[in-house]
Amino acid sequence: MTGLRSSLITIKLRMGIEADTARKATGRPEHPNTWVFLDGEFRRYHDARIGLMTHALHYGTGVFEGIRAYWNPKQEQLHLLKGPEHYDRLRRSGRIMKMTLPHSTEELVKLTLELLRRNEWRGDTYVRPLLYKSSEVIGVRLEGIAESFLIYTAPMGAYVDVDAGIRCMVSSWRRVSDQSLPARGKITGAYANSALAKAEAEENGYDEAIVMTTDGHVSEGSAENLFMFKDGAFITPPVTDDILEGVTRKLLIGLIQEELGRPVLERSIDRTELYTCDELFLCGTGAQVSPVIEVDRRPVGDGKIGEFTGELQSIYFGAVRGENPKYSDWTIPVY
Repeated sequence: MTGLRSSLITIKLRMGIEADTARKATGRPEHPNTWVFLDGEFRRYHDARIGLMTHALHYGTGVFEGIRAYWNPKQEQLHLLKGPEHYDRLRRSGRIMKMTLPHSTEELVKLTLELLRRNEWRGDTYVRPLLYKSSEVIGVRLEGIAESFLIYTAPMGAYVDVDAGIRCMVSSWRRVSDQSLPARGKITGAYANSALAKAEAEENGYDEAIVMTTDGHVSEGSAENLFMFKDGAFITPPVTDDILEGVTRKLLIGLIQEELGRPVLERSIDRTELYTCDELFLCGTGAQVSPVIEVDRRPVGDGKIGEFTGELQSIYFGAVRGENPKYSDWTIPVY
């Protein structure tokens, strides 16, 4: 019995460690006392309730943002990255779905800082604002449906492996067209398209998917913008190729031009260019700067993280953690 009890304890400990790792990776709150902001009030996570018939739950009628705050242990400081820019984009997404943010951008940033302070995070943190249709009604429409707004925060490390490089496949699923469900808005229902592409990639042994437009041009990853390096220049799909107008994408365009001294071209990319380019990476709030080392079982360049991509990673992470005074305007200190 002693041996059995010992084995059971070992299994429970291992399950606890694995559950904790999964919780941190997926962005779930660590404890029930986490503070959230819902409909004008700060509340505890488990005191916040959403009805089973909530319109957004059934019809995908919500818009959201993903914002990161980076912990700098040397400074004992948490740095909120580009808060105003994210909330401005959330406001634009809301317009598409006929919703209005109930606070100014300045107020939203202050609320986010207060929420991070209340939760006393001492590590890289994810911030998720969500504006959604909250009436408990049946019916596919946008007019006459009440709205709610919330913000929650949770620990979050790397969304994908930014150190070793990732392997991608070109998905059989096509990116939803702007004529059907605009990718430039972060609309909750649209991410079913991303989930299908990501699931297909993982089921086939890849880390991530690259999705094409309906007319056959490269659009982006399942939830990331894309850059490739070829013939001395970085190339990224234009906003008209059904991509999210990424905050991180815009930051990296600036870094490539100013720090690397390389031109950035915004033009359509064909699938086979992914097979012949010198470097390739995906980027976004979650993905950060994620080097791609293989596409459809073909190595990108020499199959290792590219020289320019590696340099870009280093500059980016230094900037978001508040280590480079040149980019102090990127972040807002929380504490």
